[in-house]
Amino acid sequence: MRLYIDPGTGSMLFAILIGLLGVIYYFFKGILVKLRFILSGGKKGEKDAETLPLVIFSDDKRYWPVFEPVCRELDSRGFDVVYMTASEDDPALKNTYSHISAQFIGDGNRAFAKLNFLNATILLSTTPGLDVYQWKRSKNVKYYVHMLHTPTELTTYRMFGTDYYDALLLSGQYQIDDARNLEKLRDLPAKELVLIGNPYLDVKAEQFEKAPKAEPHGRTVLLAPSWGSNSILNLYGSRVIRILLETGYHVILRPHPQSFKSEKPLLDSLMAEFPESEQLEWNRDTDNFAVLNRSDIMISDFSGVIFDFAFIFDKPVICAYTDFDKSAYDAWWLETPIWSATAIPRIGTVLSEENLPNLKSLIDQAIEDKSFAQSRREARDETWVYRGEGAKRAADYLVSKYQELTFKKD
Repeated sequence: MRLYIDPGTGSMLFAILIGLLGVIYYFFKGILVKLRFILSGGKKGEKDAETLPLVIFSDDKRYWPVFEPVCRELDSRGFDVVYMTASEDDPALKNTYSHISAQFIGDGNRAFAKLNFLNATILLSTTPGLDVYQWKRSKNVKYYVHMLHTPTELTTYRMFGTDYYDALLLSGQYQIDDARNLEKLRDLPAKELVLIGNPYLDVKAEQFEKAPKAEPHGRTVLLAPSWGSNSILNLYGSRVIRILLETGYHVILRPHPQSFKSEKPLLDSLMAEFPESEQLEWNRDTDNFAVLNRSDIMISDFSGVIFDFAFIFDKPVICAYTDFDKSAYDAWWLETPIWSATAIPRIGTVLSEENLPNLKSLIDQAIEDKSFAQSRREARDETWVYRGEGAKRAADYLVSKYQELTFKKD
């Protein structure tokens, strides 16, 4: 008989194990430091040469486009970065920057085990949940910085997603307001909140300006759901795909990468029921620019990619964003509405159980109706400040913070 341990218990046991290992590690390290102190004649040694100036941690290869603009800017300044990734095939591992050293540190718990004993001045990441489950703050990391990877709210992270970071790099004032409200409710120390804009969107915007227009094609609909119980595939399942195919339009289905890990049975079932054909394609490109560029409209839910599509390509969206269950998210704590919930009705049509059968007419109307254009620009201004300056501002902050943390008074 095999012993089964559920994921929650497994996470708890792993956290306990890491805690015990940490106690042992720092106990023996303390003894070693004391021995060095005695052997050096009681003189305090120089700063540990193994301390890394800046580490970037990415839990998935899909975040290289988020970090790459910042890495490029830091490299141009000669600032050394160690890029740690949990994806063995991360394109960052093949980067050609002189000052960006990338390494695969294992996936899942193996990656967190290394991070929990990291020795660095600053760690930058888009990964939420620091000091909540497996990923613990290392005693040898001075400062943890979180950067949003989408131009949306931080309150749709799972609860306590950014509570234990020291600083947040943000793209809109409403994100600052939400962060401060959460701090007050939870009696947390005030974090450093810095508006930098969005380096990832800046690159996409520049790419769009330089890219040739998409070749003439038949009407193309992109279905790009998020993952989890609130996603469009969980809400409507095979019905939404079947209705889309009945329109006669070309359909591209691009599931969230996490779905292939967390919702594999669902996707396996849908891919078996709706295999690729001349009308339907399943897209898993790491870079989504090409598929966004050749799509005429996007159908999604609460995925941040809808804002890439609306703000960069200035194209219409249809979103299933009703009855969002906030119970597992930081948004549950706040009385203010989720920003995305206020923005989506302004930038596109809301899909519901009632109008799902009329999806073809919704698509046609959304593409042909130009009234959403001004609303898209207004929403963009709310959540994407300092357009074109994101990477520079992020690098300015990181270099300045490093100098502040390592400054030695005479």
